[in-house]
Amino acid sequence: MKIKVNTCVYNANHVSSNVNIKIESPILNHKNSLWNTTDIIAYPPFINGHDHLIGNWFPKSGNNRHYPNSDIWVEDMKHAPSYLERDKVWINDDNFNLLKGNAYLLTNLGVYKNIFSGCNVVQDHISKQKDEYYDSFPINVIRNYTQCHSISMGNWWGDKSAVEEWKESKGEMPFILHLAEGIDEKSKNDFSTLKKLGLLQPNTLIVHGIALTKEEIKECAKAGSSICWCPESNLFLIGKSIDVETCLEYGVNLILGTDSTQSGSENLLAEIKVAKNMFPQIPMKEIFKMFTTNACKALFLPDSCGKLEDITSDILLINKKDEDAFENLLHLDILDIELQLYQGIPIYGNPKYLVDFDIEPADYYFFETGKKKKFVIGHPEKICNTINNILGYHKYFPYLPF
Repeated sequence: MKIKVNTCVYNANHVSSNVNIKIESPILNHKNSLWNTTDIIAYPPFINGHDHLIGNWFPKSGNNRHYPNSDIWVEDMKHAPSYLERDKVWINDDNFNLLKGNAYLLTNLGVYKNIFSGCNVVQDHISKQKDEYYDSFPINVIRNYTQCHSISMGNWWGDKSAVEEWKESKGEMPFILHLAEGIDEKSKNDFSTLKKLGLLQPNTLIVHGIALTKEEIKECAKAGSSICWCPESNLFLIGKSIDVETCLEYGVNLILGTDSTQSGSENLLAEIKVAKNMFPQIPMKEIFKMFTTNACKALFLPDSCGKLEDITSDILLINKKDEDAFENLLHLDILDIELQLYQGIPIYGNPKYLVDFDIEPADYYFFETGKKKKFVIGHPEKICNTINNILGYHKYFPYLPF
């Protein structure tokens, strides 16, 4: 199967016109078929560098913002109407076993939030789960990592201490933690504590880093550590974000994440727009790296992630709304995705492409919205129906297109 596209974004530094891309898939019916598309741009599927799949309830929680640090919000959140509504579906019993009870309803909602915004990969920041958890999803929810919630709160959701977690990583996988998520002295002291613990390492992925000074950002760059920027969450909770321009000036490996919808954007497409609105002077090509090649590096993903090849089993076809392929991403909504493949399996898009794949229709949900016909792997509508039955009313999630 080949697909001819007007524009192909191989990576941030390589864009070509009128390209034939060969699709590899274990379930192809017609290996020699050719789709001659018009007004379509091909991209590598996106990578969401930071999410909490269990936390993608809506609307946001935050009754008393802005907060001097996120630790205060964590406690305040527990009394917010949105959080209390979520408790009707799933209550956190502090053991964070996401295979128990109704947790699967919420974690699958988080996965669909990512699918519907073009993400084949997402980092779910939570205590490590059993393999069964990661195996249950139709995209790559990264399983090879170690983590700590934060320096200030420790690993309150389980697992070992920050130092023990980093040692377990052996430098061969990302060690992930929230750091300096605030503007007060407590937040400003996080970085020095991180250094004293010996945790400023090449495999360290700092999430947020709002309170980091220019010199501390420079130290991150020198150490080879990565930083995940979640602009909407930072603005909503704290009122400011990390000094992104300094990160770029010193060459920090900066990646983009959504955080959960309890504080962040509704999906990665929305987060991209927030990032550009906050820093309009930063080229979209640079922002594109943050959810492709930079994220691949930070999360220790295979080299094939975050870029597109002429022969591929992972692709994202998106409607062309701007001649510039990177600026095009600022004009999209979730219905503009025409085809999304993960490991050769169609997971979302226009049903017309399914004719070339040997699929089982019962494994997919077919729907029409905005006069556009779409399919998605699995059955998110059943998840929604179960949630609606528990609540006794229809629950709206802005990241679902039906």
